[in-house]
Amino acid sequence: MAAVNTVSSLPCSKAGAAVAGGAPRPSTCSVFYPPRCWSKRSSGNGVRAQASTTETTAAPAAEVTTKVEKVSKKQVDGVVTNKYRPKEPYTGRCLLNTRITGDDAPGETWHMVFSTDGEIPYREGQSIGVIPDGIDKNGKPHKLRLYSIASSAIGDFADSKTVSLCVKRLVYTNDQGEIVKGVCSNFLCDLKPGSDVKITGPVGKEMLMPKDPNATIIMLGTGTGIAPFRSFLWKMFFEEHDDYKFNGLAWLFLGVPTSSTLLYREEFERMKEIAPERFRLDFAVSREQTNAAGEKMYIQTRMAEYKDELWELLKKDNTYVYMCGLKGMEKGIDDIMIDLAAKDGTVLVLLLISISIRFLITFFLALYTVCRHRLA
Repeated sequence: MAAVNTVSSLPCSKAGAAVAGGAPRPSTCSVFYPPRCWSKRSSGNGVRAQASTTETTAAPAAEVTTKVEKVSKKQVDGVVTNKYRPKEPYTGRCLLNTRITGDDAPGETWHMVFSTDGEIPYREGQSIGVIPDGIDKNGKPHKLRLYSIASSAIGDFADSKTVSLCVKRLVYTNDQGEIVKGVCSNFLCDLKPGSDVKITGPVGKEMLMPKDPNATIIMLGTGTGIAPFRSFLWKMFFEEHDDYKFNGLAWLFLGVPTSSTLLYREEFERMKEIAPERFRLDFAVSREQTNAAGEKMYIQTRMAEYKDELWELLKKDNTYVYMCGLKGMEKGIDDIMIDLAAKDGTVLVLLLISISIRFLITFFLALYTVCRHRLA
């Protein structure tokens, strides 16, 4: 195993009560490869299990059968999926749970760390499932909800024995005027250190980091969609690995409603100090910032300010674009991508890719969206 050093940095604890927000909106996580390397997109549904199977082969001389175990492609490349399932989850323990949004923020977001004793070998970009305690209205155990992992593979404590999540407490008023609380998000945000938590997974292969240490990685996130990007960035800038050293460019665009909801801001600013030439950071605070035309500052609005530079990066073979957050961000991102391509006469190509992105997101991550939001 490679020797690893890390800089530990956890968000400050902030107290607060539940804050009512809007009704839940669907979210998405996806990775986009530019036209030249689009064919490298991995296929298959990362949420579904790929179990090892056996086949029997008859020996010609003696009539005996031999079981030949097939090698899972997911194990060949070292990515473990579905080690723990809902019927036999891993029981971890809450080590830390702290609020990371300001007291005046429109909603609460919490950062939590669970012990795994090294039993959940996840990668940056994967997710885990959480099964909340208790039973539903039908008297059955609650179903699992999936959450993007917010820590690098070695965890916040650099011992490969923890996993971290970034969770927003879901509380909203429905059409009947009733206050609705998300089952799993409230269970997680209310956890006290020492409490047990049932974990499944890890799952997912679509959001894994590229292996190329010289790649350009553009990350587009909104709200708690920052989780997988925090895991990427910790590996890039807070850790030292014998077999990996990031020498490329990481560019993070983070969209939030208010400055009090800028998650992990101090960590990201430290990364800029550590690697100013390799890490760029741009916030889009929609309720507080506007562009030159007086329009609200969303991610696509901020990206438009760098459109020429972004387009040059997108034309490189080793540029990767990741999106994670509210599903509504896709339309704005599509528009800015097509706008960027227009001057080079490649609108049709980008339009087709845009349609492909929507299809792939729907196909590959349908279970993810259902588990995390419709069941929350």
